[in-house]
Amino acid sequence: MFKFIKQYAEQMQNADIYPIISLFIFFTFFVVLLVLVKRMKKERVERLSNIPFDQEEPTNTNFKNELQ
Repeated sequence: MFKFIKQYAEQMQNADIYPIISLFIFFTFFVVLLVLVKRMKKERVERLSNIPFDQEEPTNTNFKNELQ
Protein backbone atom coordinates (compact mmCIF):
# COMPACT_ATOMS: atom_id res chain seq x y z
CA MET A 1 0.00 0.00 0.00
CA PHE A 2 2.84 2.38 0.82
CA LYS A 3 4.40 1.77 -2.58
CA PHE A 4 1.13 2.83 -4.21
CA ILE A 5 1.06 6.10 -2.28
CA LYS A 6 4.78 6.71 -2.69
CA GLN A 7 4.53 6.34 -6.46
CA TYR A 8 1.97 9.14 -6.74
CA ALA A 9 3.66 11.31 -4.11
CA GLU A 10 6.91 11.28 -6.05
CA GLN A 11 5.14 12.47 -9.21
CA MET A 12 3.40 15.38 -7.44
CA GLN A 13 5.04 18.77 -7.48
CA ASN A 14 5.51 20.43 -4.09
CA ALA A 15 4.50 17.23 -2.30
CA ASP A 16 6.90 18.05 0.53
CA ILE A 17 4.52 20.75 1.81
CA TYR A 18 1.73 18.27 2.70
CA PRO A 19 3.46 16.74 5.75
CA ILE A 20 4.17 20.23 7.07
CA ILE A 21 0.55 21.28 6.62
CA SER A 22 -0.64 18.08 8.30
CA LEU A 23 1.66 18.66 11.26
CA PHE A 24 0.43 22.25 11.55
CA ILE A 25 -3.24 21.17 11.54
CA PHE A 26 -2.52 18.43 14.10
CA PHE A 27 -0.60 20.78 16.39
CA THR A 28 -3.19 23.56 16.08
CA PHE A 29 -6.06 21.22 16.92
CA PHE A 30 -4.46 20.06 20.16
CA VAL A 31 -3.33 23.54 21.19
CA VAL A 32 -6.89 24.85 20.74
CA LEU A 33 -8.24 21.87 22.67
CA LEU A 34 -5.75 22.49 25.48
CA VAL A 35 -6.72 26.16 25.68
CA LEU A 36 -10.42 25.29 25.84
CA VAL A 37 -9.86 22.77 28.61
CA LYS A 38 -7.65 25.13 30.61
CA ARG A 39 -10.24 27.92 30.38
CA MET A 40 -13.08 25.66 31.47
CA LYS A 41 -14.62 26.59 34.82
CA LYS A 42 -13.91 24.30 37.75
CA GLU A 43 -17.64 23.83 38.45
CA ARG A 44 -18.19 22.50 34.96
CA VAL A 45 -15.23 20.13 35.24
CA GLU A 46 -16.59 18.82 38.54
CA ARG A 47 -20.08 18.38 37.09
CA LEU A 48 -18.77 16.57 34.01
CA SER A 49 -16.54 14.32 36.08
CA ASN A 50 -19.52 13.19 38.18
CA ILE A 51 -21.81 12.33 35.28
CA PRO A 52 -21.02 8.58 35.30
CA PHE A 53 -21.79 8.37 39.02
CA ASP A 54 -24.98 10.44 38.99
CA GLN A 55 -26.91 8.30 36.55
CA GLU A 56 -28.39 4.95 37.34
CA GLU A 57 -27.74 2.02 35.08
CA PRO A 58 -30.18 2.02 32.19
CA THR A 59 -32.66 -0.79 32.30
CA ASN A 60 -34.38 -1.94 29.19
CA THR A 61 -37.25 -4.20 30.14
CA ASN A 62 -38.09 -4.94 26.52
CA PHE A 63 -34.63 -6.38 25.92
CA LYS A 64 -34.90 -8.59 29.01
CA ASN A 65 -38.28 -9.88 27.87
CA GLU A 66 -36.93 -10.73 24.43
CA LEU A 67 -34.20 -12.92 25.91
CA GLN A 68 -36.65 -15.11 27.79
